[in-house]
Amino acid sequence: MQIINIALEAVFANRFRSMLTALGIIFGVAAVIAMMAIGNGAQQEILDQMKLVGVNNIVITPVIEKTNTQNSEDQGKSETKKYSPGLTLQDAQSIQDIMPTIEKVSPEVIYETYIIKDGLQSSATITGVTNDFFNVFDLKVQSGYMFTESQMESGDAVCIIGPNIASKFFPKEEPIGKYIKCGNLWLKVIGVLETRKFAGTSTQELGISNYNANIYSPIQTILLRYKDRSVITAAALRGGSESFVVFDGGFASISSGGSGDESANYHQIDKIVVQVKETSELTPTVKVLKKMLTRRHAGVEDFDIKVPELLLKQEQRTKDIFNIVLGAIASISLIVGGIGIMNIMLASVMERIREIGVRMATGARKRDIIFQFLSEATLISITGGLIGILLGIGLSKVIMQVTDILTIVSPLSIFVSFGVSVAVGIIFGYMPAKRAANQDPVESLRHD
Repeated sequence: MQIINIALEAVFANRFRSMLTALGIIFGVAAVIAMMAIGNGAQQEILDQMKLVGVNNIVITPVIEKTNTQNSEDQGKSETKKYSPGLTLQDAQSIQDIMPTIEKVSPEVIYETYIIKDGLQSSATITGVTNDFFNVFDLKVQSGYMFTESQMESGDAVCIIGPNIASKFFPKEEPIGKYIKCGNLWLKVIGVLETRKFAGTSTQELGISNYNANIYSPIQTILLRYKDRSVITAAALRGGSESFVVFDGGFASISSGGSGDESANYHQIDKIVVQVKETSELTPTVKVLKKMLTRRHAGVEDFDIKVPELLLKQEQRTKDIFNIVLGAIASISLIVGGIGIMNIMLASVMERIREIGVRMATGARKRDIIFQFLSEATLISITGGLIGILLGIGLSKVIMQVTDILTIVSPLSIFVSFGVSVAVGIIFGYMPAKRAANQDPVESLRHD
């Protein structure tokens, strides 16, 4: 304890120099904690996204190409384009019936519309689904009930709403049994979903949508009462000049198949989510699905197949490599800080040679001298580590507030960075301490 008190006196006697010495450790520890917090936040976002896209899911979406009728005619009328029916409910049913590796199949029809309730109007997304949709994405009903078989088959005007819709349009009343106007159609609310938390922005590419702010209705309801894109005229398919009526969101509008650049969405449904029983079966299932749909679509690959879980795992590996590089760069700061401690302690030894001689002449042993200077280096590194921890936690919070990047400070990162800072102080402080202990007492007493 006496030696530690002497080390404390030496550190406080040179406060400014000690603080400068500790700066390398401070910024090193802060950088390591901040970098690991960013890495933990990125990993948490990936895990949350995996929960949102569901387990072992494959997402099939239509490919809608822009066509120019006039350019097509110039290329030659002899070239006949193959006709594809696009993604249909029959595709989803065939996948469910034929493929043994499939657990559930969830077709979706998505439309942007508006909703009205008691004079309050807002844009919203209405999605036609089956009950398998809620099972695939693990969505539970907070109040009310799921669609019944009769409602699904007859296309009843019913809906299940997200919690955001419920809180906005039914703030003071129970929405179950009430009606809400979607487009020009009144839908009866039969259920409200539980709130689903989002770690980051939703990704349509991965099949993630804001379940809290959507309205869900039986898929037959959407196709019968809103719009069925598969029911169009032959002239529209050929891109002719004839006009046809499209019922979109309850509104009847005239769409022309005349010449010009336009996107002709002939797909009956907007998405098919296929849930596979085992993760190991994802890749072979994708290959079979591609061959099966290509055959059903007359050789036209007007669909895109993605495996969100594999994409997210690949993204996770990329982020892991990036975080390792950042952590390695931040760790260099700790090594630089250790070298700074060693340099300052060596200079301190040269300045205090006479003091060392006096202590050795009055009975101090070599190990006492080593312990004294090693204690000084360790105290500096411990102080720097503690300050670095506070700075690192604060820096993580600033990063999250300023850049909107999720950061999670884990106890492990604090423990590792602090342990490394103490170890650096001991390792790099030993050489100056050893040099001080090896001083000749007689020569040290003569030193000015």
